[in-house]
Amino acid sequence: MQYQTILFDLDGTLTDSAPGILNSVRHACRTLALPLPDEATLRRFLGPPLPASFRELMGLDEAGAARAVAAFREYYPEKGIFENEVYPGIPELLADLKAAGKTVVMATSKPEAFARRIMEHFGLDGHFDAICGATMDETRTDKAEVVAYALRTAGISSPQGVVMVGDREHDVNGAAKNGLPCIGAVYGYGTAEELTAAGAVALAPTVRDLYRLLLES
Repeated sequence: MQYQTILFDLDGTLTDSAPGILNSVRHACRTLALPLPDEATLRRFLGPPLPASFRELMGLDEAGAARAVAAFREYYPEKGIFENEVYPGIPELLADLKAAGKTVVMATSKPEAFARRIMEHFGLDGHFDAICGATMDETRTDKAEVVAYALRTAGISSPQGVVMVGDREHDVNGAAKNGLPCIGAVYGYGTAEELTAAGAVALAPTVRDLYRLLLES
């Protein structure tokens, strides 16, 4: 199917942001004297909204999770945000989508201000019709809410010809709650099994596969 509007997740879909995110989690744990999670648990922080991850993976209550997020943000905006790199092929994909007349929108659970800084840093902000993310005060973090906000911001009222691209089950589920299919970016932080179980309409093991699905199908 030819998609006219593409919503992109950010972490694990456009950029490999794992080093900065995990270093920020480590900083939060050291600051609050929390036990440092093992590597497998740390990597589960990649993708989902941050407050939920601190609650579910660290067993913190709402207040504790809020303190952990605040400590995370002591490190992230200054250092972690740029411990990050764009996946090879993504700049070309975004440029070719725009050249083909597609509407390109970001829908990320990362705070919108951070997402904008990252895209500006890598010179990719000009490829997007809208960059939409979570709020800093955590009033909009759920992926379904972010997707709905992105659709409103871009003036998209029908799901026809719209697709989400993301690397975790949260992206698939958030898209589905808004009536959208989701392509699973398997080169990111999720697995083919996770994305398939969540209901991804197709899988992209590489950025080249994603290019084919969006521009050559």
